[in-house]
Amino acid sequence: SDANRDAFRHLAQWRRWPAPVTLLLGPRESGKSHLARIFEARSSGVVVDEAGPGVDEERLFHMWNAATPGQPLLIVARAEPRDWPVALPDLASRLEATPRVAINLPDDALLAALMRKRFRDLGLEVAPEVVRFTLARIERSFAGVARAVEALDAAALAGGRAVTVPLARSVLMD
Repeated sequence: SDANRDAFRHLAQWRRWPAPVTLLLGPRESGKSHLARIFEARSSGVVVDEAGPGVDEERLFHMWNAATPGQPLLIVARAEPRDWPVALPDLASRLEATPRVAINLPDDALLAALMRKRFRDLGLEVAPEVVRFTLARIERSFAGVARAVEALDAAALAGGRAVTVPLARSVLMD
């Protein structure tokens, strides 16, 4: 969708990157790690997932310096490096110069697809009206979808019921 299209395209074109390092930024549960795994498999590159405060700066610095067009480095984070904060000045300057690509806030199409995928991952097929009903009543975020699917799955298991609009209504109205 529009929320992740630029990130997907950028990672797919890793051979054309202006530098052999890229920062992938996005909110929690946005699919950053999923895209990073696809990138890693297709590029034979190296991924540093969940970079941020507490990252081993010395290691990251050496990884940044070792990146090549044949073995690029993808650094995945929730926040900009200036917000981490980075104590190693040479790493800070490299990160500041590193190209960035972001996963933006999700649109309706992506939220619906994500919800259907999460249900499928749990072995559940739900009717389209359940997805529509649920999306209209939850926080419009990647994390909101994750919490809603977990809550609906738990309620369905506890009650020995299918995930339906009446079940969603009872869970979401609590």
